[in-house]
Amino acid sequence: MSDAAQPTAAEVRAAAEAVKAAIDRHLDAVERRTGDDDPAVYDAFNALAAAAEVYDELLYDRYDEVTPFEIPGADDSLPPYAGPAEPSALSVLIRRDYVVAEPPRLLAQAQRLADVEAGPGAEDTTPVVGTSVHAALGVLFGEYEPDEIASRHKEFGLEEGDSTLWVSAGEAAPEPGEWLGAPFEDADPELVVCRFDVSAVFDEEDDADEDFAGPAVSGA
Repeated sequence: MSDAAQPTAAEVRAAAEAVKAAIDRHLDAVERRTGDDDPAVYDAFNALAAAAEVYDELLYDRYDEVTPFEIPGADDSLPPYAGPAEPSALSVLIRRDYVVAEPPRLLAQAQRLADVEAGPGAEDTTPVVGTSVHAALGVLFGEYEPDEIASRHKEFGLEEGDSTLWVSAGEAAPEPGEWLGAPFEDADPELVVCRFDVSAVFDEEDDADEDFAGPAVSGA
C-alpha cells in the first residue's frame, strides 16, 4: 500500500475508540440478556467483531502492527444469522469427501458384506462385486451409516478429504418426503445456527503458525 493510501493516525484512533464502544455495548447486552439466544447479544457480538476487524486492518496498514486477539466467526464464512431466535426444528446438512485410496481393499470389504448378506450355501447366487468400484460403494454405503464409515474409512480403503456440517434452524419440520427430490436446494446460510469444518488446510495453517515466531495476524 502506498503512503498516500495509508489510513491516517486519526482514523486508526477512531477505529480504536469504536472497538472500545463496541465492547461496552456487548457487555451491556450480556448483562441485560433475557436468555441464552438473546438476539441483542448476538447483534452486539457481530458489531464487536466488525469493529475489531476494522481496527486490526487499519492498525496493520498504518503501523505494520497487529492485535493479539481473534474473534470467532469474524471470517465472513457465513452471513449474519437471520433465523428464528428459538428454533423449533433443525436440519443437519453434512458433506464428507473421500478418495478411493485402496480400491482392492474397498472391493474386498464390499464382497465380504455381499457374502454375509447372502448367507451360507448361497455362493452361486451371491452378488459379485468383481472389479466395480461403483458397485462396491453401493454395497458399503447401503450397509453402514455415514458416521460409521467416517470412523472406519481406512478399513474400507478410503482417505478422508474435507468435511462440513451445518446445523440449520427452522420454524417447523418439513412434511415427510417434501425435500427428497432436491435435498440441498433450500440450504440457506442465513439459517445456519452453527457450522463445523474439517480440512487439511487448517492443519497447514497451524503448522505455519508454529513456524512463525511473531504475533498472529487477524484480518490483516
